[in-house]
Amino acid sequence: MSSTNGRSTNVVNTDSQIARSGGDVVCDAILEAGVDVVFGMPGGASLPFYDALYRYQDRIRHVLIRHEQAAGFAANGYARATGKVGVATSTSGPGATNLVTCMANDMMDSVGVVYITGQVARPAIGSDAFQETDITGISIPVTKHSYLVLDVDDLPRVMKEAFYIASSGRPGPVHVDIPKDVFVETTTCTAPQSLDLRGYITPTAGDAALVARAAEVINAADRPIIMAGHGIDISGAAEQLFALATRGNIPVVSTLHGVGTFPETHPLSFGMLGMHGLAYANFAMGKTDCIIGLGT
Repeated sequence: MSSTNGRSTNVVNTDSQIARSGGDVVCDAILEAGVDVVFGMPGGASLPFYDALYRYQDRIRHVLIRHEQAAGFAANGYARATGKVGVATSTSGPGATNLVTCMANDMMDSVGVVYITGQVARPAIGSDAFQETDITGISIPVTKHSYLVLDVDDLPRVMKEAFYIASSGRPGPVHVDIPKDVFVETTTCTAPQSLDLRGYITPTAGDAALVARAAEVINAADRPIIMAGHGIDISGAAEQLFALATRGNIPVVSTLHGVGTFPETHPLSFGMLGMHGLAYANFAMGKTDCIIGLGT
């Protein structure tokens, strides 16, 4: 049974007759997500996963770093540059806690990264074993979801969920903690074809009535202004932003991570707002009678 942020489930799919180790399950999930690079540093609890990475070395490139935090930030950069989910891995205890700052950064900046940490073997959990840390509990506040996988049969589903959660809705970090012996055990289970995540809903369309009401408010405003955020970049909506601003002759300010979503050489661009932004961007925000927040 896998513990998942306060809920547990033992639903598995046993369609496959091919036995795979837990480490191989993780590697297959990485490939199925379209990812081909893993950043990390090995340690005792994660060595079985590294055995699997060695077997998959022709398909998954491992980038060895010198500190786990570097792996987390490298995975962040990979995700930003490719549009894929980044993957970082570490051993248990101090290796895992070194990734917490990276998780918090991903959460604040909406970057999808899956963190795979090794954990002490299941019989040693809760015994203050060498390099044992409750990284699942530590990471919950700074991730979209955090898993502790205690049954290898759950691992295919958990990994599929992890990549889905990291990349859907507002992207963000997902943590998967895997005990050393779970990496070694084998399973014939596969991930379900579709996922049913209770309480996790990603809106796919706006409310037509609310959109119409927003249009009325914008049309009635004397000094509307658009505040463009990182969500414009994530959703690939820069063209729609440009069309709205130019059609309505509405000035645009951006958040720090919204910089670049609207051409800064355009006459309607007022630049970045905030404590490190431009004075006239902040002045305009203070004088507007309608803030149109897009991707914020």
